[in-house]
Amino acid sequence: MPCLPLHQNFRDTRHAQGRRADMVPPGRPGGGSRRVQGAAASLHRLAAAALLTAMLASAAGCANAPAPPELRLQQPVVLLGEVHDNAVQHALRLQAFETLLAGGARPALVMEQFDRERQPVIDALREKSPPPDADALIAAAGGAGWEWRHYRPFVALALQHGLPIVAANVSREDARRVMAVGLQASGFDADVAPDLLQALAADIEDSHCGLVDGATARRMALAQVARDQAMAAAVDRHAGRGVLLLAGNGHVRTDAGVPRWLDPATRAKSEAIGMLEEGARERGHFDRVVLTAAQERADPCAGMRR
Repeated sequence: MPCLPLHQNFRDTRHAQGRRADMVPPGRPGGGSRRVQGAAASLHRLAAAALLTAMLASAAGCANAPAPPELRLQQPVVLLGEVHDNAVQHALRLQAFETLLAGGARPALVMEQFDRERQPVIDALREKSPPPDADALIAAAGGAGWEWRHYRPFVALALQHGLPIVAANVSREDARRVMAVGLQASGFDADVAPDLLQALAADIEDSHCGLVDGATARRMALAQVARDQAMAAAVDRHAGRGVLLLAGNGHVRTDAGVPRWLDPATRAKSEAIGMLEEGARERGHFDRVVLTAAQERADPCAGMRR
């Protein structure tokens, strides 16, 4: 059997690519009993374990296969990054979350994937009897643009264990307002170091393949800061019980992301983990980095230039 990259083994096992898509999140209306939720969560755990076992077993058959990445959540507050479409990273993160819960931790699950305006919807659904299952909650409160199959198992575990599910992102509408009128007029902290804005703007220009001009990139950087501040505020509110933040790598970088805006007491007991792809240019700094194989994907710049 030929040696395949770890991400290829995962893709072949799942028969699906982990791509982010601009679509309404899948879901079905209605709730589910706690027994059904527990069974679904157990299936998610078994599936994740089986997938990782299959990936690692395949890699073990290759004499020159690298050691599999290891992810442990070791601090009360964990800011856990991701490359949004990397299926291997999502599987590793889920296994680490399961291990954390098995050890007795009960952190709040703070998610970039839910806009903060959806928090009342999440809370109202969870007060119903019977409570919602993960699909119903995502259908009601989840936004477009996310591949929700990657995040559904996290939501299911949070529901099973009674964890707070915290909507932490700034909506596109609010982000556009920040770009138009600035941070202070939009209710955010405008005291932002010029070097931070410059670094974010440079990264935005680069990630948009040079198709965004400098002035637009600087306005987009303000929206990025607003998102970081909103996520930091959500993390601070729940830091007493522990937090797991799920967000893109750009948001958890220590030099320019959420850690810059945390209360010092929260920051002191936190760890920002970058989930990076081998061979990719690293943007920013993290407390710790976990490397995985790169996800197969089309050239994003080619699509932007069409």
